[in-house]
Amino acid sequence: MTHKFRKVLRNYDLYLILLPTIVYFLIFEYWPMYGVQIAFKNFLAMKGIWGSPWVGFDNFLRFFHSFYFWQLIRNTLLINVYVLIFAFPVPILLALLLNQLPSLRFKRFVQTVTYAPHFISVVVLVGVLSLLLSPNHGPVNNLIQLFGSKPIFFMADPSWFRTVYIASGIWQTAGWSAIIYLAALTSINPELHESAVMDGANKFRRILHIDLPGIMPTVTILLILNIGSFMTVGFEKVYLMQNPLNISAAEVIQTHVYKTGLLQGKYSFATAIGLFNSVINLILLVSINKILKRMGKSSLW
Repeated sequence: MTHKFRKVLRNYDLYLILLPTIVYFLIFEYWPMYGVQIAFKNFLAMKGIWGSPWVGFDNFLRFFHSFYFWQLIRNTLLINVYVLIFAFPVPILLALLLNQLPSLRFKRFVQTVTYAPHFISVVVLVGVLSLLLSPNHGPVNNLIQLFGSKPIFFMADPSWFRTVYIASGIWQTAGWSAIIYLAALTSINPELHESAVMDGANKFRRILHIDLPGIMPTVTILLILNIGSFMTVGFEKVYLMQNPLNISAAEVIQTHVYKTGLLQGKYSFATAIGLFNSVINLILLVSINKILKRMGKSSLW
């Protein structure tokens, strides 16, 4: 009996606790990969997955040569680039500012107010956006008209789609996302701040030279995870915000897969698109992890 096996036996109770998680991932994450093969087949429900004829890369080539291919790629990339530029830094800034608040009661109040929107349903959020931004009775357009400008149909204008999507996403998720950075800030040795104060460093310099470097490993890991899902946009919110007028900016890969696969019944074609999207995400994840590891930063492996 090997040493490792004896170690497992000694800690069998810990492995039993881990067992439900392993079973969950095997059933709901790994077993469904069996169906990915239909991306390379002309799937026919009557013949099943094994009985459907192979078509090789025809589904992928069909997607690459489609007239909407570059539009889907462009919309998906632009939304994620804007999220990375504008939404990703906000929780970091919020956590750094909250950490400097001297009043614990006020700090808790701000935290509660900022992370409460996280619990709002996406359906409710989009409904609220439609009411707030309505060109007829919405308070935002009422304010715009008060200053002498014409009302803007935000939810139907393709040029405003990404702005509304990103801004509402920041409002809903910034407070919740800041919690992990606040937790990382608590691990910073207070003596570093005490020494900096004695040396005459103000709050800004302490944030810049103590707090920010202290949470940088956490920032790096979350950045890797964000880039690893770079081609994935929140399906529910994008789909609910779509309408025939803004579809040119709102149609992304995830919504197209849903419409093609479930609504039109083109299962093989939709699976090929989804697999292409997943492969791009995997390449980005491995690449950014390798780059940051070479730079001496934190990495996933």
